[in-house]
Amino acid sequence: MKLILSTHNLTLTQAIEDHILARIDNLEHLDRSAINVRATLKHDATTTPERQFSCSLRVSVPGPDLFAEDHESDLYAAIDLVTKKIEQQIRKRHNKYKARKHTEAAHVKIKRQEADL
Repeated sequence: MKLILSTHNLTLTQAIEDHILARIDNLEHLDRSAINVRATLKHDATTTPERQFSCSLRVSVPGPDLFAEDHESDLYAAIDLVTKKIEQQIRKRHNKYKARKHTEAAHVKIKRQEADL
């Protein structure tokens, strides 16, 4: 998986980069089909202190891309919350796929049982 990391009004330190890489590594375990991840980190001193830092992630996967954004007073908290949102989207997508696959199999089974009667 390819990572594209960009910042706006923020200095990218090694600690921030390591934190993002650790979180994205967890995402990779959930969905191996992810092609690339675009992370954008922003600092806006003009807003309220509770919403100074923002983090947005766009994960390119087959089908529609996954996107999440969060604003927090701490950059690390924003990164954690955004990755949590993306994890939820990946899980929801996976569960929908499994449910659709199960539904089709159930319909085939019902038709087969009706034909036997």
